[in-house]
Amino acid sequence: MLTLHALRIELGKSYRVAVDLLSEMPGVLEEIGLTRLPHYTVLRTWFERIPTKTWRAFLDASVEERTGHAAIDSTGFDRDQPSRHYANRTNYRVRALKVTALVDVETLYITDIHSTTSKKHDAKIGPQVARRNAGDLRSLAADRGYDARAFRDELRQNGVRPLIKHRIMNPLDHAHNARMDSDRYHQRSMSETVFSSIKRTLGAAVRARSWWLEFREMLLKATVYNLRRSVRYP
Repeated sequence: MLTLHALRIELGKSYRVAVDLLSEMPGVLEEIGLTRLPHYTVLRTWFERIPTKTWRAFLDASVEERTGHAAIDSTGFDRDQPSRHYANRTNYRVRALKVTALVDVETLYITDIHSTTSKKHDAKIGPQVARRNAGDLRSLAADRGYDARAFRDELRQNGVRPLIKHRIMNPLDHAHNARMDSDRYHQRSMSETVFSSIKRTLGAAVRARSWWLEFREMLLKATVYNLRRSVRYP
Protein backbone atom coordinates (compact mmCIF):
# COMPACT_ATOMS: atom_id res chain seq x y z
CA MET A 1 0.00 0.00 0.00
CA LEU A 2 2.86 2.39 0.76
CA THR A 3 4.32 1.71 -2.68
CA LEU A 4 0.99 2.19 -4.45
CA HIS A 5 0.47 5.53 -2.73
CA ALA A 6 4.01 6.62 -3.63
CA LEU A 7 3.22 5.78 -7.27
CA ARG A 8 -0.03 7.75 -7.01
CA ILE A 9 1.92 10.83 -5.89
CA GLU A 10 4.54 10.24 -8.60
CA LEU A 11 1.82 10.06 -11.26
CA GLY A 12 0.06 13.09 -9.82
CA LYS A 13 -3.37 11.54 -10.38
CA SER A 14 -6.54 10.82 -8.40
CA TYR A 15 -7.06 7.41 -6.79
CA ARG A 16 -9.30 6.22 -9.64
CA VAL A 17 -7.04 7.41 -12.46
CA ALA A 18 -3.87 6.17 -10.74
CA VAL A 19 -5.32 2.65 -10.42
CA ASP A 20 -6.42 2.71 -14.08
CA LEU A 21 -2.93 3.74 -15.20
CA LEU A 22 -1.19 1.16 -13.01
CA SER A 23 -3.44 -1.59 -14.41
CA GLU A 24 -1.70 -0.96 -17.75
CA MET A 25 1.74 -1.43 -16.21
CA PRO A 26 2.19 -5.19 -15.62
CA GLY A 27 5.95 -4.81 -15.22
CA VAL A 28 5.48 -2.37 -12.34
CA LEU A 29 2.93 -4.61 -10.64
CA GLU A 30 5.26 -7.60 -10.96
CA GLU A 31 8.06 -5.58 -9.36
CA ILE A 32 5.77 -4.70 -6.44
CA GLY A 33 4.62 -8.31 -6.14
CA LEU A 34 0.95 -7.77 -7.03
CA THR A 35 -1.11 -10.00 -9.29
CA ARG A 36 -4.02 -7.57 -9.26
CA LEU A 37 -4.72 -4.05 -8.06
CA PRO A 38 -7.14 -3.16 -5.26
CA HIS A 39 -10.20 -1.06 -6.05
CA TYR A 40 -9.44 2.65 -5.87
CA THR A 41 -11.77 3.03 -2.86
CA VAL A 42 -9.65 0.46 -0.97
CA LEU A 43 -6.56 2.49 -1.79
CA ARG A 44 -8.23 5.61 -0.41
CA THR A 45 -9.37 3.78 2.74
CA TRP A 46 -5.85 2.51 3.45
CA PHE A 47 -4.44 6.03 3.12
CA GLU A 48 -6.66 6.96 6.07
CA ARG A 49 -5.96 3.78 8.06
CA ILE A 50 -2.17 3.68 7.87
CA PRO A 51 -1.02 5.71 10.92
CA THR A 52 1.12 8.82 10.61
CA LYS A 53 4.03 7.15 12.41
CA THR A 54 4.19 4.62 9.56
CA TRP A 55 4.34 7.40 6.97
CA ARG A 56 7.14 8.97 9.04
CA ALA A 57 8.99 5.65 9.09
CA PHE A 58 8.56 5.45 5.30
CA LEU A 59 10.13 8.91 4.98
CA ASP A 60 12.96 7.94 7.32
CA ALA A 61 13.68 4.78 5.30
CA SER A 62 13.86 6.80 2.07
CA VAL A 63 16.87 8.80 3.32
CA GLU A 64 19.90 6.94 1.97
CA GLU A 65 22.58 9.16 3.51
CA ARG A 66 22.80 11.63 6.39
CA THR A 67 25.82 13.86 7.04
CA GLY A 68 24.38 15.52 10.14
CA HIS A 69 24.62 19.01 8.64
CA ALA A 70 21.05 20.19 8.15
CA ALA A 71 18.99 23.28 7.43
CA ILE A 72 15.43 24.03 8.45
CA ASP A 73 13.00 26.28 6.62
CA SER A 74 9.29 26.57 5.84
CA THR A 75 7.10 27.29 2.84
CA GLY A 76 3.44 27.25 1.89
CA PHE A 77 1.57 24.60 -0.07
CA ASP A 78 -1.87 25.37 -1.45
CA ARG A 79 -4.80 23.39 -0.17
CA ASP A 80 -6.71 22.19 -3.23
CA GLN A 81 -9.61 24.62 -3.75
CA PRO A 82 -12.87 23.05 -2.50
CA SER A 83 -16.33 24.18 -3.52
CA ARG A 84 -17.89 27.02 -1.53
CA HIS A 85 -20.53 24.60 -0.18
CA TYR A 86 -17.83 22.16 1.06
CA ALA A 87 -15.81 24.99 2.61
CA ASN A 88 -18.84 26.32 4.51
CA ARG A 89 -19.95 22.87 5.64
CA THR A 90 -16.54 21.82 6.99
CA ASN A 91 -15.32 25.22 8.25
CA TYR A 92 -12.52 25.03 5.67
CA ARG A 93 -10.98 28.46 6.01
CA VAL A 94 -7.18 28.30 5.83
CA ARG A 95 -6.10 28.24 2.19
CA ALA A 96 -2.45 27.33 2.69
CA LEU A 97 -0.54 24.64 4.54
CA LYS A 98 2.63 25.74 6.31
CA VAL A 99 5.26 23.06 5.75
CA THR A 100 8.60 22.98 7.56
CA ALA A 101 11.34 20.68 6.23
CA LEU A 102 14.60 19.48 7.74
CA VAL A 103 17.04 19.02 4.85
CA ASP A 104 20.51 17.49 4.83
CA VAL A 105 22.44 20.29 3.11
CA GLU A 106 25.06 17.97 1.57
CA THR A 107 22.87 15.13 0.26
CA LEU A 108 19.66 17.20 -0.19
CA TYR A 109 17.51 14.45 1.34
CA ILE A 110 14.51 15.53 3.42
CA THR A 111 14.87 13.93 6.84
CA ASP A 112 11.74 15.32 8.51
CA ILE A 113 8.55 17.22 7.72
CA HIS A 114 6.25 19.27 9.95
CA SER A 115 2.92 20.61 8.69
CA THR A 116 0.38 22.95 10.24
CA THR A 117 -2.73 24.86 9.19
CA SER A 118 -2.07 27.52 11.84
CA LYS A 119 0.28 30.52 11.81
CA LYS A 120 2.54 28.98 14.43
CA HIS A 121 5.86 30.85 14.61
CA ASP A 122 9.02 29.22 13.22
CA ALA A 123 10.75 29.63 16.58
CA LYS A 124 8.13 27.28 18.08
CA ILE A 125 8.25 24.69 15.28
CA GLY A 126 12.07 24.58 15.00
CA PRO A 127 12.75 23.08 18.45
CA GLN A 128 10.05 20.44 17.94
CA VAL A 129 11.61 19.25 14.67
CA ALA A 130 15.19 19.46 15.98
CA ARG A 131 14.27 17.52 19.13
CA ARG A 132 12.93 14.62 17.03
CA ASN A 133 16.20 14.44 15.09
CA ALA A 134 18.79 15.51 17.67
CA GLY A 135 20.61 12.17 17.55
CA ASP A 136 21.32 12.58 13.81
CA LEU A 137 22.35 16.26 13.82
CA ARG A 138 25.79 17.87 14.02
CA SER A 139 24.81 21.39 12.91
CA LEU A 140 21.57 23.17 12.10
CA ALA A 141 21.29 26.27 9.90
CA ALA A 142 18.24 28.54 9.95
CA ASP A 143 17.29 32.13 9.18
CA ARG A 144 16.34 34.84 11.67
CA GLY A 145 12.80 33.50 11.92
CA TYR A 146 14.18 30.76 14.21
CA ASP A 147 16.14 33.20 16.39
CA ALA A 148 15.55 32.24 20.04
CA ARG A 149 18.07 31.84 22.84
CA ALA A 150 16.22 28.84 24.27
CA PHE A 151 16.39 27.09 20.89
CA ARG A 152 20.15 27.65 20.60
CA ASP A 153 20.72 26.46 24.17
CA GLU A 154 18.73 23.29 23.56
CA LEU A 155 20.69 22.55 20.37
CA ARG A 156 24.01 22.97 22.19
CA GLN A 157 22.84 20.73 25.04
CA ASN A 158 22.16 18.02 22.45
CA GLY A 159 25.59 18.46 20.86
CA VAL A 160 24.25 20.30 17.80
CA ARG A 161 26.00 23.44 16.53
CA PRO A 162 23.41 26.21 15.95
CA LEU A 163 23.90 28.29 12.80
CA ILE A 164 20.99 30.67 13.33
CA LYS A 165 21.28 34.34 12.46
CA HIS A 166 20.54 36.81 15.27
CA ARG A 167 17.97 39.50 14.72
CA ILE A 168 19.76 42.84 15.11
CA MET A 169 18.62 44.22 18.45
CA ASN A 170 21.96 45.59 19.67
CA PRO A 171 25.62 45.83 18.50
CA LEU A 172 26.43 42.46 20.09
CA ASP A 173 24.12 40.75 17.60
CA HIS A 174 26.30 42.04 14.74
CA ALA A 175 29.29 40.40 16.42
CA HIS A 176 27.48 37.07 16.83
CA ASN A 177 26.53 37.04 13.15
CA ALA A 178 30.05 38.00 12.04
CA ARG A 179 31.58 35.06 13.95
CA MET A 180 29.24 32.53 12.34
CA ASP A 181 30.66 30.01 9.85
CA SER A 182 29.37 31.71 6.70
CA ASP A 183 29.98 28.74 4.40
CA ARG A 184 27.88 26.42 6.57
CA TYR A 185 25.22 29.05 7.15
CA HIS A 186 24.75 29.86 3.46
CA GLN A 187 24.10 26.18 2.74
CA ARG A 188 20.74 26.97 4.34
CA SER A 189 19.55 27.91 0.85
CA MET A 190 19.58 24.20 -0.06
CA SER A 191 16.23 23.85 1.73
CA GLU A 192 14.75 26.40 -0.67
CA THR A 193 16.16 24.39 -3.58
CA VAL A 194 14.43 21.27 -2.26
CA PHE A 195 11.08 23.05 -1.87
CA SER A 196 11.37 24.38 -5.42
CA SER A 197 12.06 20.88 -6.74
CA ILE A 198 9.05 19.37 -4.95
CA LYS A 199 6.66 22.06 -6.16
CA ARG A 200 7.96 21.85 -9.72
CA THR A 201 7.84 18.04 -10.03
CA LEU A 202 5.17 16.90 -7.55
CA GLY A 203 2.91 19.95 -7.39
CA ALA A 204 2.51 22.97 -5.13
CA ALA A 205 -0.85 21.86 -3.70
CA VAL A 206 -2.20 18.98 -1.61
CA ARG A 207 -5.31 17.10 -2.74
CA ALA A 208 -6.58 15.68 0.57
CA ARG A 209 -9.59 17.40 2.14
CA SER A 210 -8.93 16.96 5.87
CA TRP A 211 -5.95 18.51 7.63
CA TRP A 212 -4.60 15.24 9.02
CA LEU A 213 -4.63 13.61 5.58
CA GLU A 214 -2.95 16.71 4.14
CA PHE A 215 -0.17 16.24 6.70
CA ARG A 216 0.26 12.63 5.57
CA GLU A 217 0.25 13.70 1.94
CA MET A 218 3.14 16.08 2.62
CA LEU A 219 5.11 13.27 4.29
CA LEU A 220 4.44 11.16 1.20
CA LYS A 221 5.50 13.95 -1.17
CA ALA A 222 8.78 14.25 0.74
CA THR A 223 9.27 10.49 0.59
CA VAL A 224 8.69 10.41 -3.18
CA TYR A 225 11.11 13.31 -3.60
CA ASN A 226 13.76 11.30 -1.70
CA LEU A 227 13.09 8.18 -3.75
CA ARG A 228 13.37 10.14 -6.99
CA ARG A 229 16.67 11.55 -5.78
CA SER A 230 18.07 8.15 -4.84
CA VAL A 231 17.19 6.80 -8.30
CA ARG A 232 18.65 9.81 -10.09
CA TYR A 233 21.83 9.95 -7.99
CA PRO A 234 22.50 6.34 -6.91
